[in-house]
Amino acid sequence: MPRAALWAILLAMAVLLPFAADLAGQGYYVGFATRVAIFAIAALSLDLILGYGGLVSLGHAAFLGIGAYSVGIWTSHGVTAAPVHWATALAAGGLFALVTGLIALRTAGVAFIMITLAFAQMLFFLAVSLKAYGGDDGLTLWDAARLGPLDLSDDRTLYWVAIAWLVLFLLLGRHLVASRFGLVLQGARSNERRMRALGFDIRRHRLLAYVLSGMAASIAGCLLAHMTDFVSPAYMSWQRSGELVVMVLLGGIGTLHGAILGAAVLLILEEVLAGLTQHWMLILGAILVAMALVARRGLHGLLAALRGRR
Repeated sequence: MPRAALWAILLAMAVLLPFAADLAGQGYYVGFATRVAIFAIAALSLDLILGYGGLVSLGHAAFLGIGAYSVGIWTSHGVTAAPVHWATALAAGGLFALVTGLIALRTAGVAFIMITLAFAQMLFFLAVSLKAYGGDDGLTLWDAARLGPLDLSDDRTLYWVAIAWLVLFLLLGRHLVASRFGLVLQGARSNERRMRALGFDIRRHRLLAYVLSGMAASIAGCLLAHMTDFVSPAYMSWQRSGELVVMVLLGGIGTLHGAILGAAVLLILEEVLAGLTQHWMLILGAILVAMALVARRGLHGLLAALRGRR
């Protein structure tokens, strides 16, 4: 099946899902699909620097926290306009990525991983110390965010908003990686010395990619806060960053579509296995090990190989 036809079918399924859930009396699935879309945005943003830039970040969940607290802090002061939340998240996430990226990108490999992790942990403990905004206990959002006349506390409204953001970031990401900027980024991942010899400023390209990635992940954090009506330092824990890395690797790095697929499959596996046994994490771990052995290019690569055989 052509890729365009496949994505057209998936988009049609996304459009029809709320109506199918209403007919089946299973409104829960709309909320679950919203959660998948939100984490797909976060995974897609990480894939931009991991898959195309070769930058392994273990602190990407910090941007989720920045987005979530942009909603929480504004809402606690009575500002419920979603565009204000999103604009604040984009600005704060971009600024945090710029400052930390200027430092982290002076290194590479394990050092880069540890620096991104350290910055995320610093932000985590800063959130814990914010007693006015819940501290370690988190902050419950009593007022729902609004987008004009739309109430984002409504599951279906938030679902459409999350899908719109996901489609927007996917289109922007595809355009970016196919541009001259994206080709330089991929060239530096493959052979940094050669790209430098050709006169490209690799650090500047990587920094811009890191900033754009952080801004997209911050929007995912906003949407997560809108969905849960709760903000917590746990959103930016290193475990959450690890989950995002797993989503990208599971789906297939350097594909963008694979990041969305990985987020969906991982969350679905967690949901199904958690309903079967309390030891679901053990089974999930075994599945991920098997996937790493069988499909080293992720699910996207596995599906491409099967399609090629046919």
